[in-house]
Amino acid sequence: MRTFSVPERLGGFGLAVAAAALAWPAVAVGTGLGLPCPLRTFTGIPCPACGLTTAAVALVRGDVGGAVAANPVILGLAALTAVAVPLLVLRSAGVLAAPRPWPAARRRLLRWPVGLLALASWLFQLHRENNL
Repeated sequence: MRTFSVPERLGGFGLAVAAAALAWPAVAVGTGLGLPCPLRTFTGIPCPACGLTTAAVALVRGDVGGAVAANPVILGLAALTAVAVPLLVLRSAGVLAAPRPWPAARRRLLRWPVGLLALASWLFQLHRENNL
C-alpha cells in the first residue's frame, strides 16, 4: 500500500476543505445548520481553528481579506494545497517516486513549528475576539 507524505496529506485535506467550502454556504442556508466551535460553545473562549470555516468560504469566493480576517492560517493551508496537488498528480502518474518516510527525529522537530503556529492562531483569535 502506498504511503502519503505529510504535504500530500495536508494537500488532500486542503482539497477536502475547498470542496466543503464551496458546498457549505448552500447547506447552511438550506438547512439552517451551523458549525459551532465546541470550545467556544462550552467556555466562551475561541480555539485556534475558530474562523477556519468562514475563512475557507471567503477564500474560495476570492475574498482574501475576509479570509485573513477570519483566520490567517487558511493561507498556509491553501499554499500547501497548491503545492501538494501537483505533487500528488505527478506521483500518481509515476513521474515522481513515492515519498520516503521521515526519520522519527525529524517528525519530532516538526512539533515545535506546528505548536507555535497553533499558539499564534489562538492568540490571533483571542485578540480578534476582544476587538469585536
